[in-house]
Amino acid sequence: MSGIKKLQEKWGLAPVQFWLVILTFALGGSLSGRLCSFLLKMVFSEKNWAFWLVYPIILTILWPFSVLFVSLLTGQFRFFKGYLGRVGAKLVGGLGAGVGSSSSVGASGSGATPIHVAIFASGAGSNARKIIEYFENQYVSEFAASKNTIPNATISTRPIKVSLIVCNVPTAGVLEIAKEKGIPTLLINKTEFASSGYVESLKNADIDFIVLAGFLWKVPEVLVNAFPKAIVNIHPALLPNYGGKGMYGSRVHEAVIAAGESKSGITIHWVDANYDEGDIIFQAECTIESGDTPEVLAQKIHALEHQHFAPVIEKLLIG
Repeated sequence: MSGIKKLQEKWGLAPVQFWLVILTFALGGSLSGRLCSFLLKMVFSEKNWAFWLVYPIILTILWPFSVLFVSLLTGQFRFFKGYLGRVGAKLVGGLGAGVGSSSSVGASGSGATPIHVAIFASGAGSNARKIIEYFENQYVSEFAASKNTIPNATISTRPIKVSLIVCNVPTAGVLEIAKEKGIPTLLINKTEFASSGYVESLKNADIDFIVLAGFLWKVPEVLVNAFPKAIVNIHPALLPNYGGKGMYGSRVHEAVIAAGESKSGITIHWVDANYDEGDIIFQAECTIESGDTPEVLAQKIHALEHQHFAPVIEKLLIG
Protein backbone atom coordinates (compact mmCIF):
# COMPACT_ATOMS: atom_id res chain seq x y z
CA MET A 1 0.00 0.00 0.00
CA SER A 2 1.39 3.42 -0.95
CA GLY A 3 2.16 6.11 1.59
CA ILE A 4 -0.60 8.30 0.15
CA LYS A 5 -3.16 5.51 0.53
CA LYS A 6 -2.07 4.85 4.11
CA LEU A 7 -2.37 8.55 4.95
CA GLN A 8 -5.83 8.73 3.38
CA GLU A 9 -7.00 5.76 5.46
CA LYS A 10 -5.41 7.14 8.63
CA TRP A 11 -7.36 10.37 8.24
CA GLY A 12 -10.48 8.52 7.10
CA LEU A 13 -11.12 10.83 4.13
CA ALA A 14 -12.81 10.27 0.80
CA PRO A 15 -10.49 10.87 -2.21
CA VAL A 16 -11.80 14.36 -3.08
CA GLN A 17 -11.58 15.61 0.49
CA PHE A 18 -8.14 14.04 0.91
CA TRP A 19 -6.71 16.01 -2.01
CA LEU A 20 -8.38 19.20 -0.79
CA VAL A 21 -6.64 18.66 2.54
CA ILE A 22 -3.29 18.13 0.80
CA LEU A 23 -3.88 21.30 -1.25
CA THR A 24 -4.64 23.20 1.95
CA PHE A 25 -1.41 22.02 3.52
CA ALA A 26 0.55 23.15 0.47
CA LEU A 27 -1.10 26.55 0.09
CA GLY A 28 -1.05 27.18 3.82
CA GLY A 29 2.66 26.40 4.02
CA SER A 30 3.40 28.65 1.06
CA LEU A 31 1.34 31.48 2.53
CA SER A 32 3.03 31.24 5.93
CA GLY A 33 6.47 31.33 4.26
CA ARG A 34 5.63 34.42 2.24
CA LEU A 35 4.13 36.20 5.26
CA CYS A 36 7.16 35.34 7.36
CA SER A 37 9.59 36.72 4.75
CA PHE A 38 7.48 39.87 4.31
CA LEU A 39 7.39 40.60 8.06
CA LEU A 40 11.09 39.94 8.63
CA LYS A 41 12.12 42.15 5.71
CA MET A 42 10.52 45.00 7.61
CA VAL A 43 12.95 44.34 10.48
CA PHE A 44 16.11 43.02 8.83
CA SER A 45 17.85 44.77 5.98
CA GLU A 46 19.59 41.56 4.94
CA LYS A 47 19.29 37.83 5.55
CA ASN A 48 21.98 37.52 8.17
CA TRP A 49 22.34 35.01 11.01
CA ALA A 50 19.76 36.83 13.12
CA PHE A 51 17.23 36.64 10.26
CA TRP A 52 17.63 32.88 9.97
CA LEU A 53 17.51 32.49 13.76
CA VAL A 54 14.15 34.23 14.00
CA TYR A 55 12.70 32.90 10.74
CA PRO A 56 11.69 29.36 11.92
CA ILE A 57 10.16 30.78 15.11
CA ILE A 58 7.94 33.24 13.25
CA LEU A 59 7.14 30.63 10.59
CA THR A 60 6.00 28.17 13.27
CA ILE A 61 3.71 30.80 14.77
CA LEU A 62 2.23 31.84 11.41
CA TRP A 63 1.76 28.37 9.93
CA PRO A 64 -1.39 27.25 11.82
CA PHE A 65 -3.13 30.58 11.19
CA SER A 66 -2.24 30.44 7.51
CA VAL A 67 -3.50 26.87 7.16
CA LEU A 68 -6.76 27.68 8.95
CA PHE A 69 -7.28 30.69 6.67
CA VAL A 70 -6.74 28.60 3.53
CA SER A 71 -8.98 25.86 4.93
CA LEU A 72 -11.88 28.32 4.94
CA LEU A 73 -11.40 28.73 1.20
CA THR A 74 -11.08 25.01 0.49
CA GLY A 75 -13.94 24.02 2.79
CA GLN A 76 -11.68 22.01 5.11
CA PHE A 77 -11.84 24.18 8.23
CA ARG A 78 -13.46 21.43 10.33
CA PHE A 79 -10.68 18.98 9.50
CA PHE A 80 -7.87 21.42 10.28
CA LYS A 81 -9.47 22.70 13.45
CA GLY A 82 -9.45 19.14 14.78
CA TYR A 83 -6.03 18.33 13.32
CA LEU A 84 -4.32 21.37 14.82
CA GLY A 85 -6.11 20.79 18.11
CA ARG A 86 -4.73 17.25 18.33
CA VAL A 87 -1.22 18.38 17.40
CA GLY A 88 -1.36 21.09 20.05
CA ALA A 89 -2.63 18.66 22.67
CA LYS A 90 0.22 16.24 21.93
CA LEU A 91 2.79 19.02 22.20
CA VAL A 92 1.36 20.22 25.50
CA GLY A 93 1.16 16.64 26.78
CA GLY A 94 4.76 15.99 25.79
CA LEU A 95 5.96 19.12 27.55
CA GLY A 96 3.98 18.17 30.63
CA ALA A 97 5.56 14.72 30.69
CA GLY A 98 8.99 16.24 30.19
CA VAL A 99 8.72 18.42 33.30
CA GLY A 100 7.30 15.60 35.38
CA SER A 101 3.79 16.96 35.77
CA SER A 102 1.96 15.31 38.66
CA SER A 103 -1.53 16.71 38.12
CA SER A 104 -4.57 14.48 37.65
CA VAL A 105 -3.12 11.37 39.22
CA GLY A 106 -5.28 8.28 39.05
CA ALA A 107 -5.89 5.49 41.50
CA SER A 108 -2.74 3.65 40.45
CA GLY A 109 -0.53 6.73 40.56
CA SER A 110 -0.46 7.17 36.78
CA GLY A 111 -1.83 10.05 34.72
CA ALA A 112 -5.62 10.00 34.83
CA THR A 113 -6.33 10.92 31.24
CA PRO A 114 -9.18 8.53 30.43
CA ILE A 115 -9.50 6.00 27.65
CA HIS A 116 -12.27 7.57 25.60
CA VAL A 117 -14.90 5.12 24.37
CA ALA A 118 -17.58 5.78 21.76
CA ILE A 119 -20.73 3.66 21.78
CA PHE A 120 -22.56 3.16 18.49
CA ALA A 121 -26.24 2.28 18.96
CA SER A 122 -29.43 2.37 16.92
CA GLY A 123 -32.16 1.61 19.44
CA ALA A 124 -33.27 1.88 23.06
CA GLY A 125 -29.72 1.60 24.37
CA SER A 126 -30.07 -0.84 27.27
CA ASN A 127 -26.58 -2.20 26.66
CA ALA A 128 -25.23 1.33 26.29
CA ARG A 129 -26.72 2.30 29.66
CA LYS A 130 -25.14 -0.72 31.38
CA ILE A 131 -21.73 0.09 29.90
CA ILE A 132 -21.97 3.78 30.80
CA GLU A 133 -22.96 3.04 34.38
CA TYR A 134 -20.32 0.33 34.74
CA PHE A 135 -17.56 2.80 33.98
CA GLU A 136 -19.00 5.87 35.71
CA ASN A 137 -16.42 7.14 38.23
CA GLN A 138 -14.63 3.80 37.98
CA TYR A 139 -10.86 3.42 37.79
CA VAL A 140 -9.23 0.27 36.51
CA SER A 141 -7.59 -1.48 39.43
CA GLU A 142 -4.15 -3.03 39.46
CA PHE A 143 -5.78 -6.20 40.76
CA ALA A 144 -8.04 -6.40 37.73
CA ALA A 145 -5.07 -5.83 35.45
CA SER A 146 -3.42 -8.94 36.88
CA LYS A 147 -6.44 -11.16 36.22
CA ASN A 148 -7.34 -13.13 33.08
CA THR A 149 -6.32 -11.29 29.96
CA ILE A 150 -7.56 -11.33 26.38
CA PRO A 151 -5.05 -11.45 23.48
CA ASN A 152 -4.35 -8.28 21.50
CA ALA A 153 -5.57 -5.99 24.28
CA THR A 154 -3.77 -2.83 25.35
CA ILE A 155 -2.33 -2.68 28.86
CA SER A 156 -3.43 0.43 30.74
CA THR A 157 -4.33 1.66 34.20
CA ARG A 158 -6.17 4.71 32.88
CA PRO A 159 -9.83 5.19 33.73
CA ILE A 160 -12.34 4.25 31.05
CA LYS A 161 -14.95 6.82 30.06
CA VAL A 162 -17.84 6.69 27.61
CA SER A 163 -17.26 10.03 25.91
CA LEU A 164 -19.51 9.88 22.84
CA ILE A 165 -22.75 8.24 21.71
CA VAL A 166 -23.03 7.73 17.95
CA CYS A 167 -26.50 7.06 16.58
CA ASN A 168 -28.15 6.73 13.18
CA VAL A 169 -31.79 7.07 14.36
CA PRO A 170 -32.94 10.56 15.47
CA THR A 171 -35.68 9.13 17.71
CA ALA A 172 -33.63 6.34 19.32
CA GLY A 173 -33.89 5.94 23.06
CA VAL A 174 -30.10 5.83 23.44
CA LEU A 175 -30.04 9.57 22.70
CA GLU A 176 -32.19 10.18 25.78
CA ILE A 177 -29.75 8.13 27.84
CA ALA A 178 -26.89 10.27 26.50
CA LYS A 179 -28.80 13.43 27.44
CA GLU A 180 -29.50 12.06 30.92
CA LYS A 181 -25.84 11.18 31.45
CA GLY A 182 -24.48 14.39 29.88
CA ILE A 183 -22.62 12.54 27.13
CA PRO A 184 -22.10 14.25 23.74
CA THR A 185 -23.85 12.68 20.76
CA LEU A 186 -23.12 12.38 17.06
CA LEU A 187 -26.07 11.76 14.73
CA ILE A 188 -24.85 10.23 11.49
CA ASN A 189 -26.23 9.69 7.99
CA LYS A 190 -25.64 6.61 5.87
CA THR A 191 -23.98 8.29 2.87
CA GLU A 192 -21.29 10.07 4.83
CA PHE A 193 -20.81 7.09 7.13
CA ALA A 194 -20.12 4.84 4.16
CA SER A 195 -17.65 7.27 2.61
CA SER A 196 -15.77 8.71 5.59
CA GLY A 197 -16.80 6.58 8.57
CA TYR A 198 -16.88 9.88 10.49
CA VAL A 199 -13.28 9.09 11.37
CA GLU A 200 -12.31 12.74 11.70
CA SER A 201 -15.22 13.44 14.06
CA LEU A 202 -14.15 10.50 16.22
CA LYS A 203 -10.52 11.62 16.21
CA ASN A 204 -11.59 15.15 17.13
CA ALA A 205 -13.38 13.66 20.14
CA ASP A 206 -10.16 11.80 21.08
CA ILE A 207 -11.91 8.44 20.81
CA ASP A 208 -9.63 5.48 21.51
CA PHE A 209 -12.06 2.58 21.35
CA ILE A 210 -15.44 1.89 19.70
CA VAL A 211 -18.22 -0.33 21.03
CA LEU A 212 -21.13 -1.42 18.82
CA ALA A 213 -24.14 -2.01 21.07
CA GLY A 214 -27.16 -2.68 18.92
CA PHE A 215 -25.84 -0.73 15.95
CA LEU A 216 -27.48 -1.95 12.73
CA TRP A 217 -25.33 -0.51 9.95
CA LYS A 218 -22.32 -2.23 8.45
CA VAL A 219 -19.09 -0.59 9.57
CA PRO A 220 -17.19 0.75 6.52
CA GLU A 221 -13.65 -0.35 5.84
CA VAL A 222 -12.33 3.19 6.29
CA LEU A 223 -13.44 3.14 9.95
CA VAL A 224 -12.10 -0.37 10.54
CA ASN A 225 -8.71 0.68 9.16
CA ALA A 226 -8.65 3.84 11.28
CA PHE A 227 -9.30 1.86 14.49
CA PRO A 228 -7.50 -1.49 14.07
CA LYS A 229 -8.34 -3.94 16.88
CA ALA A 230 -10.26 -1.15 18.58
CA ILE A 231 -13.86 -1.85 17.51
CA VAL A 232 -15.95 -4.56 19.18
CA ASN A 233 -19.50 -5.75 18.60
CA ILE A 234 -21.92 -7.92 20.56
CA HIS A 235 -24.10 -10.37 18.66
CA PRO A 236 -27.15 -12.11 20.20
CA ALA A 237 -26.20 -15.64 19.11
CA LEU A 238 -23.30 -18.06 19.16
CA LEU A 239 -21.34 -17.12 16.06
CA PRO A 240 -20.50 -18.27 13.46
CA ASN A 241 -24.12 -19.48 13.47
CA TYR A 242 -27.02 -17.07 13.01
CA GLY A 243 -24.90 -14.12 11.93
CA GLY A 244 -24.57 -12.03 8.83
CA LYS A 245 -26.55 -9.33 7.07
CA GLY A 246 -30.10 -8.94 8.35
CA MET A 247 -29.52 -11.12 11.42
CA TYR A 248 -30.19 -8.84 14.36
CA GLY A 249 -32.60 -8.54 17.27
CA SER A 250 -35.75 -10.65 17.15
CA ARG A 251 -34.79 -12.07 13.75
CA VAL A 252 -31.92 -13.95 15.36
CA HIS A 253 -34.04 -15.36 18.18
CA GLU A 254 -36.80 -16.41 15.77
CA ALA A 255 -34.26 -18.25 13.61
CA VAL A 256 -32.71 -20.01 16.61
CA ILE A 257 -36.11 -21.16 17.95
CA ALA A 258 -37.28 -22.24 14.47
CA ALA A 259 -34.14 -24.37 14.08
CA GLY A 260 -34.90 -26.24 17.31
CA GLU A 261 -31.62 -25.29 18.98
CA SER A 262 -31.13 -26.33 22.61
CA LYS A 263 -28.90 -23.38 23.44
CA SER A 264 -28.06 -19.88 22.33
CA GLY A 265 -25.97 -17.08 23.76
CA ILE A 266 -23.90 -14.01 23.02
CA THR A 267 -20.72 -13.44 21.05
CA ILE A 268 -18.42 -10.46 21.56
CA HIS A 269 -16.07 -10.12 18.61
CA TRP A 270 -13.67 -7.77 16.87
CA VAL A 271 -15.21 -5.89 13.97
CA ASP A 272 -13.89 -6.25 10.45
CA ALA A 273 -15.29 -5.14 7.09
CA ASN A 274 -17.83 -8.02 6.97
CA TYR A 275 -20.94 -8.66 9.05
CA ASP A 276 -20.20 -10.74 12.17
CA GLU A 277 -16.98 -12.26 10.81
CA GLY A 278 -14.37 -10.68 13.07
CA ASP A 279 -12.32 -12.80 15.48
CA ILE A 280 -14.34 -14.03 18.46
CA ILE A 281 -13.29 -12.56 21.82
CA PHE A 282 -15.85 -14.04 24.23
CA GLN A 283 -18.99 -16.19 24.25
CA ALA A 284 -21.55 -17.05 26.92
CA GLU A 285 -24.38 -19.56 26.60
CA CYS A 286 -27.93 -19.96 27.83
CA THR A 287 -30.24 -22.98 27.65
CA ILE A 288 -33.36 -22.92 25.52
CA GLU A 289 -36.18 -24.70 27.34
CA SER A 290 -39.10 -26.45 25.66
CA GLY A 291 -41.78 -23.86 25.01
CA ASP A 292 -39.43 -20.86 25.04
CA THR A 293 -40.58 -18.17 22.63
CA PRO A 294 -38.33 -15.68 20.82
CA GLU A 295 -39.39 -13.10 23.43
CA VAL A 296 -38.33 -15.35 26.30
CA LEU A 297 -35.03 -16.09 24.59
CA ALA A 298 -34.49 -12.36 24.05
CA GLN A 299 -34.77 -11.81 27.81
CA LYS A 300 -32.16 -14.49 28.48
CA ILE A 301 -29.84 -12.98 25.89
CA HIS A 302 -30.26 -9.47 27.33
CA ALA A 303 -29.32 -10.79 30.76
CA LEU A 304 -26.11 -12.25 29.34
CA GLU A 305 -25.32 -9.02 27.47
CA HIS A 306 -25.80 -6.89 30.56
CA GLN A 307 -23.73 -9.27 32.67
CA HIS A 308 -20.73 -9.68 30.40
CA PHE A 309 -20.33 -6.86 27.86
CA ALA A 310 -18.86 -4.13 30.07
CA PRO A 311 -16.45 -6.45 31.96
CA VAL A 312 -15.13 -7.85 28.67
CA ILE A 313 -14.57 -4.29 27.38
CA GLU A 314 -12.68 -3.52 30.57
CA LYS A 315 -10.45 -6.56 30.16
CA LEU A 316 -9.72 -5.63 26.57
CA LEU A 317 -8.65 -2.13 27.59
CA ILE A 318 -6.56 -3.04 30.63
CA GLY A 319 -4.88 -6.11 29.11
